[in-house]
Amino acid sequence: MTVTYHDSNARMSQITVHNGTVYLAGQVPTDPSADMRGQTEQVLARIDDLLAKAGTSKEHLVAAQIWVTSMAEFDQMNAAWDGWVVPGRPPVRAAVEAKLAKPEWKVEIMVTAALPEA
Repeated sequence: MTVTYHDSNARMSQITVHNGTVYLAGQVPTDPSADMRGQTEQVLARIDDLLAKAGTSKEHLVAAQIWVTSMAEFDQMNAAWDGWVVPGRPPVRAAVEAKLAKPEWKVEIMVTAALPEA
């Protein structure tokens, strides 16, 4: 079985594809001055872009892992998520509070999706 790697550097890839499954690295906001909802919307837009680059979309999500820096802002993250996820097709999901690599980041999201059948 072949594994393909996209948007890679010496440390990591943003996308790997194996056996019809697309794995994205954890995505973080580009503008950390935004509030939790704004940062989450930035991350979800990046996820849309990466999934499209891999040949799939949020319609084919199977799993998501979400890290937030404060559960006090969890509702803001969920508001962005709920507006983004495809109705009737939510992936399995875990969300936890965690300290992220940069203190200005409020959220990081990692998803797995299936490639659509041809």
